[in-house]
Amino acid sequence: MTFLDDSLLDEIRSRAPGYDRDNTFFTEDLDALRAAGYLAAHVPTDLGGAGLSLLELVREQSRLAGAAPATALAVNMHQVWCGVGRVLHDRGDDGLDVLLREAAAGELFAFGISERGNDLVLFGSATEARPDGEGGYRFHGTKIFTSLAPAWTRLGVHGLDASDPDDPRIVYGFVTREGTETKDDWDTLGMRATQSRTTVLDGAHAPADRVVRRLPPGPNPDPFVFGIFACFELLLSSVYLGIAQRALDLAVETVRSRTSMKTGDVYAHDPDIRWRLATAAMDLETALTQLHATAADVDAQVDHGPRWFAKLAGTKVRATETAKDVVEAAIRVSGGGSYFTRNELSRLYRDVLAGLFHPSDDESAHATVATALLGPLP
Repeated sequence: MTFLDDSLLDEIRSRAPGYDRDNTFFTEDLDALRAAGYLAAHVPTDLGGAGLSLLELVREQSRLAGAAPATALAVNMHQVWCGVGRVLHDRGDDGLDVLLREAAAGELFAFGISERGNDLVLFGSATEARPDGEGGYRFHGTKIFTSLAPAWTRLGVHGLDASDPDDPRIVYGFVTREGTETKDDWDTLGMRATQSRTTVLDGAHAPADRVVRRLPPGPNPDPFVFGIFACFELLLSSVYLGIAQRALDLAVETVRSRTSMKTGDVYAHDPDIRWRLATAAMDLETALTQLHATAADVDAQVDHGPRWFAKLAGTKVRATETAKDVVEAAIRVSGGGSYFTRNELSRLYRDVLAGLFHPSDDESAHATVATALLGPLP
């Protein structure tokens, strides 16, 4: 059973080329997804949502990405925060139930974590978190890659509270648009409709009831951090594997319809093309199996202990690298027509390359897995 019906996905697919060409935000897609209840799909039913599991949401995000990758990637950031709330809720922590209720009521959450040059990601921040004296914080700094920039109503951010030099804390909270500035600086190779613009925080306020964690800098087993890492990596993976599936489907259609002047036969009968597409399909199936199994483990609250982070990072890298390879294989067998911007495969190729830049990157993932296997470096 699926949540997003095929007619809605076809409608969304029809708008994707225009958003990409004009470098515009996916306003109509967002309105349609909101009307379909998709922004509350992962919210538990008792909090006003549809109650989809993480595995079910992963599958839906792949389908959405097959229609419009940039739309799926941007919506992902809202779904990640819903996922964090759901991870905590399912484990008996109601600290983010307010977020889940607000998502069900129509608020749109964006992800304000990425910072230029911050390779610590969740474990450090160049943004200042200044105590307001009443349990809340004002954030000062710059966040990059803020997807949903034109439309979000709640922004999840983190910053460093260094007011006590002996006990610095990474503070996570949710702010509104007051005290923020959105730069009009999004003009990229791919994923253009996400409009993931730079956000300047100049005193953006998270009152005490919107401050959700104060954690020591560095790796932390807190369930909130696990929720961010798990939902970000797995939902991200679902988008890129959805792109790969769409590219493979397009390639199959193409080689079935094109005829070789040399042999007079359709390219679908060419042994080299058959081998290349078969390899791509097998690799895609392996990556999807890994993704779905890992998402199911999050749903089932399987205890992988400290190995969780290696499993999640490995799943993300396998997904994004496989997706890139599958799209490239699709282009190779589809011929020179795929090099034109009017060809959907051309756009899919530009979009799939964005997967290289999301954390965890290839290097950090390998380091994480090596540490899990061999222990830390001396």
